Amino acid sequence: MSLTPYKSDIIQIGSLTMGGALPVRVQSMTNTDTLDTASSVSQCIRIIEAGGELVRLTAQGVREAENLAAIKKGVRAAGFETPLCADIHFNPGAAEVAARIVEKVRINPGNYADKRASFIRQELTDSGWMAELERTRERLMPLIKICTEYGTAVRIGVNHGSLSDRIMTRYGNTPEGMAVSAIEFLKIFRGEGFNRIVVSMKSSDTLTMVMANRLLVSMMIDEGMHYPIHLGITEAGEGADGRIISAAGTGTLLAEGIGDTVRVSLSEPPEDEIPVARAIIKAVAGEACRLMNPVASLEQRKPGERWFPQVYTREEERFMDESGAPFTGEVLTVTPSGLQAMGGRQAYDKVLNPVFNYDDPEQLAIGAAALLGRFFIARHPAGLCISNSGTVQGDALIRLAFSILQATEARITRNRYISCPTCGRTRFNLQEAVRKVKSATAHLTGMKIAVMGCVVNGPGEMAGADYGYVGAGEGKVHIYRGTEAVIKNVPEAEAPGKLLELISSDQERRTPVN
Repeated sequence: MSLTPYKSDIIQIGSLTMGGALPVRVQSMTNTDTLDTASSVSQCIRIIEAGGELVRLTAQGVREAENLAAIKKGVRAAGFETPLCADIHFNPGAAEVAARIVEKVRINPGNYADKRASFIRQELTDSGWMAELERTRERLMPLIKICTEYGTAVRIGVNHGSLSDRIMTRYGNTPEGMAVSAIEFLKIFRGEGFNRIVVSMKSSDTLTMVMANRLLVSMMIDEGMHYPIHLGITEAGEGADGRIISAAGTGTLLAEGIGDTVRVSLSEPPEDEIPVARAIIKAVAGEACRLMNPVASLEQRKPGERWFPQVYTREEERFMDESGAPFTGEVLTVTPSGLQAMGGRQAYDKVLNPVFNYDDPEQLAIGAAALLGRFFIARHPAGLCISNSGTVQGDALIRLAFSILQATEARITRNRYISCPTCGRTRFNLQEAVRKVKSATAHLTGMKIAVMGCVVNGPGEMAGADYGYVGAGEGKVHIYRGTEAVIKNVPEAEAPGKLLELISSDQERRTPVN
């Protein structure tokens, strides 16, 4: 993989300039019904006033796409020129309408041209593969022509878990498949002379997201492409865990000079995402909001049987792990600025002891995860001891260390809850659903449980989850085991209990009887 520093081209999205050495831009997405003009306008304004520089709205159908005109009119009437983006998945017709109205359209290569409800293996020869690519090109041509005419930008947004059958057959559900899917679309657009493009590689899995973006950059450099890159962990969840997961993945790439725009996908009001994204960027890049001297990508060490990073606490000059055993080996004590320069094998088999200075627990969590994530994604240190000269002390630092290891999957000590940030397709209170699912499963350990707002994206985007809780319409929920819906149309009030019953039944079957 190429380690050549990546510098994107500058593009224009309405009034917003992005890329190059410009500050990393921050955006969010509404969760209102796009047909509800007043609510959508109001939420767009809240996102903008919070500091959002671009606002995305779902347009699942032509009616929703057409109503973007009314929403845009309302936002502009309020005095805001912030560009709007239409989020498209399965409906090219909606994209072609939206591209005449808003400043940017986001499409997903996995389901825009190639229909996919569930994975069906395709046996394609090389000629068959090229024939499918030509069909994809033809399907894209109307959108390319409209975007060219109207000056509309496009985000080619590849999501782990929603790759096309064609890509899945050859590459599997892998970072390579994600990157190849994006490159195919980029070549089609570039072949038509269209370059007002942003590209994204998103996943709910931190390591997958990081690896896919690194691979994309390498492939783009080889192809002579330098398109701006949008970063984000999909379905990050809510609360401290959502912030730490997002900071670990996004911070890793920003430190390497990858990323021109960021969204933090939290299961919270969308305006709450903006200060989190800004805090991540600031932790890595400072007030300039762009790291001008990126660090090199750390060499990936696969976790061996003995690699099990410990969490240490510092008592004066003694370091003790969670069992109380003292540590007498080498400790790397560094400041946040020192972390930027530390790389290679410097941290192998050593305890990393960063010293921060935060009084606010949330800012400490975001800053620590943004700067430390890269070391544990690369599987480097043997242990972690977070020190803080501010007021956050004691058990809070230990909990944060465990959370960073959990976010990077360096060490799993509790459940991981994957939950989408909701959008106009969601038909139940997702934030409340997350709380109920967490409460019902709090006694379990080491599981990935997904809470998703709809069946459009949910099953694909929760790739890797052990169980899923997916909205299926007004007041109804589908319960998944892996990628299979095993209990359908459960009344919402009963759904957390049904999920727990399924998990308990599965555990009983797996437990040997003495």
